[in-house]
Amino acid sequence: MSRAALLVLADGRFPAGGHAHSGGAEAAVKAGRITGAQSLESFCRGRLHTAGLVSAALAAAAVLGVPPAELDAAADARTPSPALRVAARKLGRQLTRAARATWPSSELDALAREFPKGAHQPVVLGLAARAAGLEPLDAAYCAAYESVSGPASATVRLLSLDPFDATGVLARLTQDLDRVADLAVEAARKVADEGTDALPAASAPLLEIAAELHAAWPVRLFAS
Repeated sequence: MSRAALLVLADGRFPAGGHAHSGGAEAAVKAGRITGAQSLESFCRGRLHTAGLVSAALAAAAVLGVPPAELDAAADARTPSPALRVAARKLGRQLTRAARATWPSSELDALAREFPKGAHQPVVLGLAARAAGLEPLDAAYCAAYESVSGPASATVRLLSLDPFDATGVLARLTQDLDRVADLAVEAARKVADEGTDALPAASAPLLEIAAELHAAWPVRLFAS
């Protein structure tokens, strides 16, 4: 295992398409729920413990070898919003392309054939981590961090928020990130005995509703 591969996978410059998505921040800014660093921190903490936890567990389970089709179905069941399903699969398709070029893998090749329009992004993230020789906890950290770093970066553009303040928000979430990553791996290890129902299904209804409204906007800075 090369832990340095985690740096490559988690790097915001990795060409996986995440820069085009705000993780719900654009809709939250327009609704007045994010107005500055303090409200951004509250938004990110809530997202981390719901959507972030679910994504981290799916990614960890993929590293452990749970069949991708089972995980993709589990991700679908945990994503009520059609708009978010579309976004997750677009991100998954782009990540599949980037991961196959970076860490060639028969499992990634098979995934691309089975899901030509893209599997859910956390599932692909887990398989990419597996191809890179990373551990379930690595994938969980990567997924959890992405769930908050995306909104933080987007808010810098949306509100002209000071990048130092946005980074400070992420730094204050590190203990939460540790906890979420540990919980995600713990749940993922149960799948072998209990099936995908063992994975968390933490919900964030406001994110789902906002995603549907956002998808109907005629003009958007971000795809989701």
